[in-house]
Amino acid sequence: MNSETVEKNNELSQISPDYVRISMAAAIELGLKPGRISCCSCDCINLLQNYPQGCYANCTYCGLARERPGIAEDNSFIRVDWPLFPTDLVAEKIGELERKKEVGRVCVAQVQDHRANNDLVDMISRVHHRAPEVPISALVTATLLNDEWLVKIKEAGADIIGVGLDAASEELFYSTRGKGTKGPHDWKKHWKIIRKAREMYGPMKVNCHLIVGLGESDRDLVEMFYLLKSEEIAAYLFSFNPEPGTIMENTPRTPITRTRRIQLVKNLIEEHELPESSIEFDKSGTIRMIAAPRKILKLVTENGMAFMTDGCPDRQGKMACNRPYGSYRPGEEFRDYPFLPDASDLKIISKEMKLAEIVKSNESALV
Repeated sequence: MNSETVEKNNELSQISPDYVRISMAAAIELGLKPGRISCCSCDCINLLQNYPQGCYANCTYCGLARERPGIAEDNSFIRVDWPLFPTDLVAEKIGELERKKEVGRVCVAQVQDHRANNDLVDMISRVHHRAPEVPISALVTATLLNDEWLVKIKEAGADIIGVGLDAASEELFYSTRGKGTKGPHDWKKHWKIIRKAREMYGPMKVNCHLIVGLGESDRDLVEMFYLLKSEEIAAYLFSFNPEPGTIMENTPRTPITRTRRIQLVKNLIEEHELPESSIEFDKSGTIRMIAAPRKILKLVTENGMAFMTDGCPDRQGKMACNRPYGSYRPGEEFRDYPFLPDASDLKIISKEMKLAEIVKSNESALV
């Protein structure tokens, strides 16, 4: 038996809650892996539950999908390697880092497994015990939860709940995550948990992950942005990046121009009260025109924040979860920037967005 086989066999017994996978960026930040992160730091320590079977869900785009070829230990998640460590060691390292400098946030992510709820509470408690000042998010699997579990997660130390809705419409949800792919997820159950969490945790303490590029229309995303804003739920936008071995591995990525325009509109809706009537769509649901004051467009396109990664905040309210290389690989164009874009980045963004094609200046469109 070679060393690689021995290592794989060992990993089969190294399961949550006693073991946890952490993103490579987090491993570097904690000093558990050598290396450095180009252009930015990793202000959120992302943790992921680990089980030999991986995840029992079967989402068409996910590297942890049940029917993805190979063994779970070889799979990536959002195209990033997640090395495995003892949970207590990771918690200790988080506490050590907090004593050296302020850790922005920790996020503990669930997978679909019958043990996942108990283990999530256990893992959050371990981190909270060793680093009580560090804010903790729980990225939950809504399919597993009920009101009682939401209470237990909060009591363990989590102050924010994240839900991977991903698909921007009910039809797309079922075809990529639910019965259309032999998966367990249900749109109505997700919304029940989202709204119950919003009730328990408070305004902007619940977020929904959405992915641009799964097959939705611009209209689907825009309508979702307005809905979430109206309910004081945060929308965190990801960019689809096909993972090898998944059902959607050969699905083309959405054009960067579309991504930039969606990011712009999202910011205009969330930060500048853009009325729904200010956005026009063509018959396919693609944005055809945006009516917005010139000064607001100039502000948004020149400060760059609209094109940064969406993620949970640190204790000062500054975005902590910047997910370096989550939506793109080193050397590729940034789909979302893990740092504030500088002047040279903004020139690139402007060319990518081709804003003149869709903007109609309207000085009265925004208040």
